[in-house]
Amino acid sequence: MRHPAQKTYKCDRLLDYPLMIHHNADTTAGVLMRLVSWNVNGIRAVEKRGFAQWVAGDSPDILCLQETKAEPGQLSEDLLHLRDANGVPYHVYWASAKKKGYSGTAIYSKKEPVEVGPMGVAAFDDEGRVLQADFKDFVLICAYFPNSQDAGARLGYKLDFCAAMLELCKRIVSGGRHIVLCGDYNIAHTPIDLARPKENEGNAGYLPEERAWMDRFTASGYADTFRHFHPGEGGHYSWWSYRMNARERNVGWRIDYHCVDTAFLPKVKSSIIRPDVPGSDHCPVEIIL
Repeated sequence: MRHPAQKTYKCDRLLDYPLMIHHNADTTAGVLMRLVSWNVNGIRAVEKRGFAQWVAGDSPDILCLQETKAEPGQLSEDLLHLRDANGVPYHVYWASAKKKGYSGTAIYSKKEPVEVGPMGVAAFDDEGRVLQADFKDFVLICAYFPNSQDAGARLGYKLDFCAAMLELCKRIVSGGRHIVLCGDYNIAHTPIDLARPKENEGNAGYLPEERAWMDRFTASGYADTFRHFHPGEGGHYSWWSYRMNARERNVGWRIDYHCVDTAFLPKVKSSIIRPDVPGSDHCPVEIIL
């Protein structure tokens, strides 16, 4: 999975490391971990809305971010050395897009992973869409799935990404490991995952091809953790348009997920959506392992 041109950044040391960063890490077995994923729609924008203060107060064990729209050299000291409730800095890992102010993912973790790296596919790593972090008991994948865009202008790229992601998950699981795939999938899977399914048929994020991939993904041995704990429940969304007071009226889409291989599902104790957290057009989603 090595792609020589791609680098990840470990921001708590402000160094540009090679692709994979190796450490010694103790097992997380038997320890409850709270994993939060959030598309922040620009980390520098959400910083102005109290992001660092929210992290300090909420203090997740692992925080995965998507659509960061920045690179480490553009970050403030507060973001480079984000701290938990006890004032301890998080370990920070960063994957930035080559295009300035676009896409990007990041992982903030209290526990130092064994190794961290991108997807290993140049077409997607060039947009900073994936970070993998090995926590020994599971591999965490923080992913920002492409938007298929109006009239499916980027649907081919989106479906190629989806296919590569499924192959990555299969490769990890077939090697005897567990996966947690979190992030903004940019897909509402079923009609109850968006407020107005009829009106959005044919729109990006609800295209038949995208939903069919989610069918294949879940049929391949991966579980949507939120739907596992909340089967058949509508009205739960993680993204709302900024227009027409959509969030206040809860006219939204559920497009942010934590999915795991089904063998790992018993380790997931809860899965929730947190619409009470402002700052982005998305809200955080959370699981406890």
